[in-house]
Amino acid sequence: MLTLYAKNVDEVWFGVACEVEKVFATAFAFSQTQVLQSLLESIPFNIPFQHSIKGNSFAEQVIVSLANIYNGGGYIQNFSLAMEHLSKYARKVLEAVALIPVGYVASYGSVAKAVGGSPRAVGQVMASNPFPLIVPCHRIVASNFSLGGYGGGLRVKLEILKREKRGYAKEQEIIVNGRKMQIFPVEFVLEKH
Repeated sequence: MLTLYAKNVDEVWFGVACEVEKVFATAFAFSQTQVLQSLLESIPFNIPFQHSIKGNSFAEQVIVSLANIYNGGGYIQNFSLAMEHLSKYARKVLEAVALIPVGYVASYGSVAKAVGGSPRAVGQVMASNPFPLIVPCHRIVASNFSLGGYGGGLRVKLEILKREKRGYAKEQEIIVNGRKMQIFPVEFVLEKH
């Protein structure tokens, strides 16, 4: 049975839907109700769940990681993500986006070039990302370095990216399933906004 757990950390609510040591969904918002609603929308409809007021040690680890990423600190730990119920294409996109390190962004087009499909298809996967922050959809921007979209709101996306600024100056490439994906310093986005 899935456990849904939400916790307030420094005025932001973070939530996780997990089972044993596998993450089915994550969420963050400015109210507990929004976080729980988001988790419910992201979990597979046929899996029983319970809401827990107290998190187990695994759920607490996920919450700490979410808060750390939100605050610009990057990724603390690799978690097993439940992707079996997602399409093969969605899994490819999410796995590619998970490779983008703190301090960098990629365009919808550069992700599409690495995994196949179109920038619009990548955008659709990002819009339904069940693992926000762990799979950093906030690091996906338009090809002209404008913000594009974001479920948490563009102001929130920009604030997260500001906290991820590391002073990088050069674009790089990372290899995704044998293909190159171009990534750019977050500063390229911040210069536009």
